[in-house]
Amino acid sequence: MSHIVIIGGGFAGVWSAAAAARVRGDEKDLRITLVAPDEDLVLRPLLHRLDPDGSRVPLKRILAPVDVEHLRAAVTRIDTAGRRIVADGRSIGYDRLVLAAGSRLTRPGLPGAEQLFDVDTAEGTARLEARLRGRDGFTAVVVGAGFTGLEVATELASRGNVVLVERSDVIGPDLGPGPRPVIEAALAELGVRTRLGTSLAAVDGEGAVLADGTRIAADAVVWTAGVLASPLTSQIPGDRDRLGRLVVDRWLRVSGDVFAAGDIAAAHADPDHHVLQSCQHAIPMGKVAGHNAAADLLGLPLMDFAPDPYVTCLDLGAAGAVTTAGWEREVRLTGAEAKERKDMILNAIRPPVDDAEEILRKAGERGAGTRR
Repeated sequence: MSHIVIIGGGFAGVWSAAAAARVRGDEKDLRITLVAPDEDLVLRPLLHRLDPDGSRVPLKRILAPVDVEHLRAAVTRIDTAGRRIVADGRSIGYDRLVLAAGSRLTRPGLPGAEQLFDVDTAEGTARLEARLRGRDGFTAVVVGAGFTGLEVATELASRGNVVLVERSDVIGPDLGPGPRPVIEAALAELGVRTRLGTSLAAVDGEGAVLADGTRIAADAVVWTAGVLASPLTSQIPGDRDRLGRLVVDRWLRVSGDVFAAGDIAAAHADPDHHVLQSCQHAIPMGKVAGHNAAADLLGLPLMDFAPDPYVTCLDLGAAGAVTTAGWEREVRLTGAEAKERKDMILNAIRPPVDDAEEILRKAGERGAGTRR
């Protein structure tokens, strides 16, 4: 019996498993195993709303209906030469491997860093929510005015006082100038104070100390600045980008028997741009990688990765949202209309459960790629 092993229980891993199961069909000699230590898929794009329980979907309700085994274990070693992985001391062989181990927040090496909060995981979000629960008029310092930092800051602003710290001289440096006026207007409307051109130097029980010497009294300091690919990528031979992502070809193959998807894969979204570490790209990448891992074993045509055109939708809390189109991020919707679109997107990324037919149908939806 041939064996596909998928490492990671996020968007890319789950949709790799579903897509591989779809290609397998009634083929009984193809086993699919997803290896991840947690029992839930965590919908990370929802975590900024501080509802960690509502951001979880039990993996068994997605995987069991399509006959995918879930091994609850943490992978510590990948042996590509021997086509084996080691997970919690257990050695498991594979014929095709899909690495979809995701990314992790990079934590700073500064005094008091252990006191920082984050919304990178459900556990981290629950810790922040518990810290702020029942504190009327709290003050929170949010470090990093990128996508996540802006969503966290604007969400918290409806419940307390927020100071947004960004080392760049502008808000949303990676988002470009297109949506910046909308974002700045939303921050002003919500009363979010900004400190630009400086960074966090230290954290203590009383709040934050900035690099320029300013002390800000705060109930919580939330770190959102930067993510890197899972360190498991270092065990896969191949080229990597500055984020530690593995360079893949148009079929999301790293080399030989290994495919990669999601936040650990540096795939081309189009000839001039690589994908971003976001569910917008992780979902279609997972579908392509899983399809191709199964198709490769069964002698079927592979699928090129060809995602839909790039768009963004930034939640701005009580000020609505802003949607943009293209890599230049041309503003398309703002305010309540954009908020409605954001809510629709957040609902759409929640995978179906308990229904094998619907799960497999979604695994084959467009936006993933084109057949070779």
